[in-house]
Amino acid sequence: MLLSIKNLHASVEAKSILKGVNLDIESTHTHVIMGPNGSGKSTLSNVLMGHPDFSIEKGSIKFKSKNLIKLKPHERSLNGLFLAFQYPRAISGVTLEEFLLAAYRSKQAFLHPKKPPILVFHFKRLLKEVMDSLDIPERFANRYLNVGFSGGEKKKVEILQMALLQPDLAILDETDSGLDVDALKVVSNGINLLKNQNPNLSLIIITHYERILNYLKPNFVHVMKDGLIVKSGDHKFAKELESKGYSHI
Repeated sequence: MLLSIKNLHASVEAKSILKGVNLDIESTHTHVIMGPNGSGKSTLSNVLMGHPDFSIEKGSIKFKSKNLIKLKPHERSLNGLFLAFQYPRAISGVTLEEFLLAAYRSKQAFLHPKKPPILVFHFKRLLKEVMDSLDIPERFANRYLNVGFSGGEKKKVEILQMALLQPDLAILDETDSGLDVDALKVVSNGINLLKNQNPNLSLIIITHYERILNYLKPNFVHVMKDGLIVKSGDHKFAKELESKGYSHI
């Protein structure tokens, strides 16, 4: 089992949010988590990545048989966990290329500690290849990270990071939020491309909308309400949710 969450309780500012989440994810599988606002979806993603504002009260999280709770956020990333943020931060003074080079070198140093770091020339070539495959303009590389980027451009950059870091499990926290039809297609095509390149990649997709599932076919769809996963089904279950809402669950 790639990820195993058992009876997870978590809080923020002394307010209980997760109240006994159970979820198992196998390698290669795609899971979608839907649910009303305030149900705990984004809290779950933050807890998995080790956000310091969230406290785990009870339960366990195993990732690749390791106790994820004991790992610091950067250690979780190096071990193959990735989070695409709902609201990516802008960082002035650091170009996208500089940021990605630092992240890529850190990951490679962890995986292959005896190999020298990738040369800037070779990284630039790699970055261009990946950007071209994801239909991301090359000029983005020289812009400050997310500064002046539209919402859709920020989400494309998140997918670019995922493509370079090659995680084992990627959590996409409302990556489709605020995207127009064209941007949604680009982001979805990028996710599918990465999935084709790395069939072992597993995904947790957190979303309010069924429309992204027109492009991605999950193995499981889950509904969260009041800090619990209350019902699960296959990709057809999402269409039921779109038409009936959550009140009947």
